[in-house]
Amino acid sequence: MRTVLAAVALMALAACGSNDHDKTRQQPTAAATVAVAQNGADSMASQDPAAGEQARIDIPDSQSRPIMQAQVVLDRQGFGPGVIDGKMGISTENALQGFQEAHGLQVTGKLDPATQQALGQWNNIPATRVVKIPDDWGTRQYQKVPKEPEDQAKLQELGYESLDERLAERFHTTSEVLDQLNPNGQPAGMASPTLAQGGANTAQGNAKAAATAAASLTPAASSSNGPAQPGFHAGQLVRVPNVGADRIDPAVVEDKTWQATLASLGVGTDQPHVSKIVVDKSGGWLKGYDEAGKLVATFTVTTGSQHDPLPLGTWGITTISRNPHFNYNPDLFWDAGANDTKQRLPPGPNGPVGVVWIDLTKEHYGIHGTPEPQTIGRTQSHGCVRLTNWDAARLAQMIDTKTKVVFQA
Repeated sequence: MRTVLAAVALMALAACGSNDHDKTRQQPTAAATVAVAQNGADSMASQDPAAGEQARIDIPDSQSRPIMQAQVVLDRQGFGPGVIDGKMGISTENALQGFQEAHGLQVTGKLDPATQQALGQWNNIPATRVVKIPDDWGTRQYQKVPKEPEDQAKLQELGYESLDERLAERFHTTSEVLDQLNPNGQPAGMASPTLAQGGANTAQGNAKAAATAAASLTPAASSSNGPAQPGFHAGQLVRVPNVGADRIDPAVVEDKTWQATLASLGVGTDQPHVSKIVVDKSGGWLKGYDEAGKLVATFTVTTGSQHDPLPLGTWGITTISRNPHFNYNPDLFWDAGANDTKQRLPPGPNGPVGVVWIDLTKEHYGIHGTPEPQTIGRTQSHGCVRLTNWDAARLAQMIDTKTKVVFQA
């Protein structure tokens, strides 16, 4: 692995954790070692049709999935629906409200006729697409993340526990949704006799890849202490949400470890600049405004709890840490174990703050990612503002230390 010298601001969270600011020589996480295409993205990057043209679809989906299509478009436009699952929920409503506000529509949070018409300019973007899981994903040894901080500290990284989890995060969804899009282990709609006759990219080929992957599992990976056997495998064709806006310009990313992380999350480098962030406690959302005061991004967030309330007020940003380590201090956690001790945890998407830590001028507080994207907007945090890893990575591309942060009730 390459060794990258990165300035990692290690946070001091009153409830989120405890870290000191220092500079750390850091190894790229294995989760970020994806195959990188010429544009800096991975081999599963979106290939979108030109405006007014229809997308080429080799394997048509078995159904239209209109809500998922809207989620995909909203996600591409910077109005994150959280986990893309084809269902209306809090995160999708927040995304619709943001899109409506930005486009001068009545803010309803519903997929009403006016909003459908506004989204119609992207009707040539399908809800899903079929990709081939990179072959090198099969060389990764996934492992279960221990529960105790002391055991986590012994690892080199807090990476993905399975290929399924890695694939789900790459396409901003969950393993359960991927299972629904790939009944019996093959892409929905892949029922043509021609396609089913065999070959590397067919249902028969998928079955062969699955058998090969299962046979190659090491005893450690298949034991009770390791992760469950994955449902998806390297070299397999799978249907995924049609996540886009994932083009990466390597020239604008100095840290190649971070470039690989962006690729692993399907997040591109072409992002609007945000001069002000507003986090609303009651609405559970974060909005980003440009210099002209125009809304350019909306994400659903988790904000504080009864034990660790969101600190209302206006704050600044001191540092933006990518792939940060985490200094765990049990004295700052009301729910810490009685025998817990201070530990320095390695970086990784399954770390306590995910792939990003945005440190605020309010001591001990920040904005960060999470190892549990399905909980955003549904559970409480330890005082800080949590986003999905992909939304946190996108936000980190939008801001700088001059960005103002407002926490409101």
